[in-house]
Amino acid sequence: MRVCVIGTGYVGLVTGVCLAQIGHHVICVDNNSAKVALMQSGQSPIFEPGLTEIMHSAIESGLLEFTADLAAGVAHGEILFIAVGTPALPTGESDTRYVEAVARGIGHHLNGSYKVIVNKSTVPIGSGDWVRRIVIDGVLERQEEIAGFDVVSNPEFLREGSAVYDTFNPDRIVLGSNSQRAIEVMQELYAPIVDRKFAADPSLPPVPVVVTDLSSAEMIKYAANAFLATKISFINEVANICDRVGADVTQVAKGIGLDSRIGNKFLQAGIGWGGSCFPKDVSALVHTANDYGYDAQLLKSAIKTNQNQRLIALEKLQQVLKILKGKTIGILGLTFKPDTDDLRDAPALDLIAQLTRLGAKVKAYDPIISPENPDFNLSEVTVTADIEELARNCDALVLVTEWQQFRELDYLKLASQMTTPIIIDGRNFLEPKLMAAAGFYYIGIGRWSSSVGVAKPILPASESYAIRENSLKVPVA
Repeated sequence: MRVCVIGTGYVGLVTGVCLAQIGHHVICVDNNSAKVALMQSGQSPIFEPGLTEIMHSAIESGLLEFTADLAAGVAHGEILFIAVGTPALPTGESDTRYVEAVARGIGHHLNGSYKVIVNKSTVPIGSGDWVRRIVIDGVLERQEEIAGFDVVSNPEFLREGSAVYDTFNPDRIVLGSNSQRAIEVMQELYAPIVDRKFAADPSLPPVPVVVTDLSSAEMIKYAANAFLATKISFINEVANICDRVGADVTQVAKGIGLDSRIGNKFLQAGIGWGGSCFPKDVSALVHTANDYGYDAQLLKSAIKTNQNQRLIALEKLQQVLKILKGKTIGILGLTFKPDTDDLRDAPALDLIAQLTRLGAKVKAYDPIISPENPDFNLSEVTVTADIEELARNCDALVLVTEWQQFRELDYLKLASQMTTPIIIDGRNFLEPKLMAAAGFYYIGIGRWSSSVGVAKPILPASESYAIRENSLKVPVA
């Protein structure tokens, strides 16, 4: 089938490349000509495991092309994917102006053949009908008659760092439309994936396809991300209670995760969620609820818990180092999760900003973020080129992103480089006994701390630490 994907961010590029890999002829459109030239040369503008390899293969096969010409893309595609960004506005609602611009542009360039226009961008509930109206407005501006088109909502559930795998091995495919014709076109498009022809395990049953109306499909996307974010906030609340009563949240999570009604995924306590999806989508759902007269208190609480959780590592540093002014803190990991180069709403950035505000010197290391071009504007931070340089003369390290290579470091050597060998494990990623054996005083999130030869519960937070919304936990005189 002939496919046009408009927008080449994480969702658009992965979608286009993977659809070409399964045999469709795909043209990806982006209005950034420099980015288009980069992709035409076979280079991916994003870091995503496995993407570059299948991108090269699809380009060489002639099934994948890139252009800045929207008219050419619209003329080519039987199916037109809208996959542009919908960033959060200060109010919490989604900024849909890029979707609007693309929808109007599609209307300007529609030709005489039937098209299926697919909302792949995460858009507010009710956007399917809105996009249809904008496309029609674009057509009317030409004062021409065209063949029909239908709009489909096809939300994505891709995890950054696993997006290629998730595309070929989805838990489900959601198709929302009021048109049976459009649904049938989309079912044909996804047939190779539904039939597991490109799956890691081809023997599995076909991928479930949820066929529903536009609004329900849009709500499924928001509800899924809001639930997962809430689940993380829940286990973080439990971790904070564990800190105070001497329990180990990793054991608690294991115990409750074995309950088939709960499951073990998204029960890893840490310093909070971030990225381009959870913060934006939960806030957007709260905003939608407000628009329709409903106060989404649970979702608001999940957001508030996450905001407070980002300061937990700071509190633990204050407990063990007392005054942070003049201290040197090393940050292990900058991206919001491993196996991606995405810094959007990364917890590390909040931690760095607050440490800097308190007068600490901050150094950081990330396997993907280059010291020469760190991609974020915090001039006070030293982004180092290697781990030893990071550890040298540090008063403490904070593990923020659970990159696999951080499990394999020579921590005995790193401890010898530090002024005081203290590590805050913000993801409960490391083994406390191994860290103690390497000479570290280890502090996790909701689990026991350990020093050399000793394992004991971390002291509960003193009442002198007042939790304030959008503020640090600081000693109260």
